[in-house]
Amino acid sequence: MSSLIKPRDVQVVYLDRQTTLLRSRTWDRLKFEVEYSLQKGTTANSFLIQSDKIALIDPPGESFTENYIKALQERLDLASIDYAIVQHFNPNRGATLKALLKLAPKLTLVCSKAAKLALDKLWQDEDLEVKVQLVNRSDLDLDLGQGHHLQFIPTPTPRWPDGICTYDPVSQILFTDKFFGAHVCGDQVLDEGWKLYSEDRRYYYDCIHAAQPRQVLTALDRIKDKPTRFYAPGHGPLVRYGKQELTQLYRSWSEKQSGQELSVALIYASAYGNTGTLAQAIARGITKSSVAVELIDCELADPAEIQAQVEKCDGFILGSPTLAGHPPTQVQTALGIVLSTAAKTKLAGVFGSFGWSGEAIDILESKLLDAGYKFGFEPIRVKFAPTDAILQQCKEAGIDFAQQLKRDLKRRTPRQSVNVSSSDRTAQAVGRVVGSLCVVSAHRGELHSGMLASWVSQATFNPPGLTVAVAKDRAMESLTHSGDRFVLNILPENSPLTRQFTRKFAPGEDRFVGLETETASNGAKILKDALAYLECTVGDRMECGDHWMVYATVQSGQVFDKTGVTAVHHRKTGSYY
Repeated sequence: MSSLIKPRDVQVVYLDRQTTLLRSRTWDRLKFEVEYSLQKGTTANSFLIQSDKIALIDPPGESFTENYIKALQERLDLASIDYAIVQHFNPNRGATLKALLKLAPKLTLVCSKAAKLALDKLWQDEDLEVKVQLVNRSDLDLDLGQGHHLQFIPTPTPRWPDGICTYDPVSQILFTDKFFGAHVCGDQVLDEGWKLYSEDRRYYYDCIHAAQPRQVLTALDRIKDKPTRFYAPGHGPLVRYGKQELTQLYRSWSEKQSGQELSVALIYASAYGNTGTLAQAIARGITKSSVAVELIDCELADPAEIQAQVEKCDGFILGSPTLAGHPPTQVQTALGIVLSTAAKTKLAGVFGSFGWSGEAIDILESKLLDAGYKFGFEPIRVKFAPTDAILQQCKEAGIDFAQQLKRDLKRRTPRQSVNVSSSDRTAQAVGRVVGSLCVVSAHRGELHSGMLASWVSQATFNPPGLTVAVAKDRAMESLTHSGDRFVLNILPENSPLTRQFTRKFAPGEDRFVGLETETASNGAKILKDALAYLECTVGDRMECGDHWMVYATVQSGQVFDKTGVTAVHHRKTGSYY
């Protein structure tokens, strides 16, 4: 299959007379991080402005260094480049910056103070003379000549505390870096037919920004007065045709997320990025369950900020790498703040990655247990880099944590006196809508999951299609995006499969252990004890309150027991399953 994947390349597009887009493209998955889980490839967008002075914006990461440098050399003498604007920095981008500095001797790096501190660590063992210009004040600009007074807008977030956006008043392009992107690869540069990208952009937001909504709202306020033709994000198509709608959606999503009733402080440090990747996956599970998350990188956060978040949160989760058999100093400091600040009634969690031993996770666990805290999931210990299965386990752990917080809140909430109101009567009437009991088994790559479903209905004759309502906080929801494939296993009456899929599964637990299965042609699991099955492909999704309505077309199917009767789920109320 991999032989059919196109090789990585650089697509060069002229946006106007002096601005060029260089899209470093990968058609397969770039990284094992939750934001790339849809596996649609991605683009790393970089921009070249050639005026009296020449500037690059956001050179890509190490995966694209060779192709990117070659594409630049075909278009200009690299020695003529004056500036490289680094809107956010990570070590992966360092390889490309080093290559540029060796070929462009007069190059000055333009970045925030936080980015410079990270760059200093990168250069400390290098024999490089690096010129850096800081842009920490929003009133500073960079004059490239001919009206290209580039304006810098600070947009720090917990995940990218060094973040800035860049505005060019001549082209009226706003270079938005981590805002308004999507991980999808293709030939289309602008977002004509922008609704085609709605699902990818929403998924990108949910993975990247749902855990930092307050900072997103601040960034939106800072860019709203710039007369902008289009957004130029760091990934995916440029945003022109759907700009107004996407801006409003970012605001409404962020307002909804920041207004959640419950919140979790997710405090972590990450030596090589692996623990940070786990933190993002756990945060994704929490936010999809309608609970707010405050991501706190304790290597960057002030102790007073950590204390404030711990005081107001309903639960906290600590993540740590293991360095010389211990958590790093910053994690130990955060642990001390938690132990002295957090009420013992608050729900706790622990996770981390390690190379050869995982003592840091054990230390955090034992300290919290000794202090009397209750855990929302079993501690997660990951050796080296996480896999897709580990990321799914982390998401499910986040879901479990959020659901436990909701149960705790419900127990604390005084019960109202029982009166049969019109809403009660309506719920009882809704509950009379019945549905067949099915097990949806889905997969993406090597990852498999399954769930019991009763909100299933045929939707179309031609093509044959059906709808399945999937709760947002179901573990399997992340495997029901457009293009995903699943099997609908229709259960017979009194099937033991109903009990199997009604029980609570531990995060990452195999749902199909002990069951007789076979693999469908679309790769999902067929339950041999089902009454019948249908092989389906997701065609579309619609957000409906606390569920996603998934529409899928049916490719094939088979009845195992022609005399059997389909199991039907009868309810007394429409307020729960």
